[in-house]
Formats: sequence, structure tokens, C-alpha cells
Amino acid sequence: MANPAQYYNVVRRPVITEKSASMQAMRNQFTFEVAGSSNKVEVKKAIETLFSVKVVKVNMVGVPGKARRTLGRPGETKPWKKAVVTLRKGDSIDVS
Repeated sequence: MANPAQYYNVVRRPVITEKSASMQAMRNQFTFEVAGSSNKVEVKKAIETLFSVKVVKVNMVGVPGKARRTLGRPGETKPWKKAVVTLRKGDSIDVS
């Protein structure tokens, strides 16, 4: 069994939105923010080790930065990477 501490750098946090909540209920898919340098294999190993579940599929999405203003000055949010993880039927993760 792998050391779970090494996977906390890969999986940063769960993404909690209305869309991700409906994906959890209807398709057993969970969404996480992951490290920008991670790949599908690393994310699959990390989720299976940290949450003791079986991952069927992993989809990766690069989310670009958006233009924002703070105190009237233009700026931009940082780009980040998102992973949508499909779990085996019957498995679940409590992300609340």
C-alpha cells in the first residue's frame, strides 16, 4: 500500500458547485482541483489511496485564468486543473 501523504500534493481540494453535486447524484462522478503537473494515472492512484474507492475513469480539464478587477486594477486569476473522477457503482466519497 502506498503512503497517503504523498498524494495530498496531487489532490488539492474537492470542487463543490451545483453542477458537481448533480454529477455526484446522477453519474457517481466527483470533481477535484488537482496539481497542474499531475496526470490521469497519478490522480487515479491518489483518489483510490486517499478515499479507499475504485476509480473507473478520470477526465482532466485545464481551467484558464479569468480577467478580474481588484480595487479598480485589472488582474487575472490563476489557471488551474480539474479532474472529474467516475467511481465504481456503490462507491462514494463524502466531500461535504
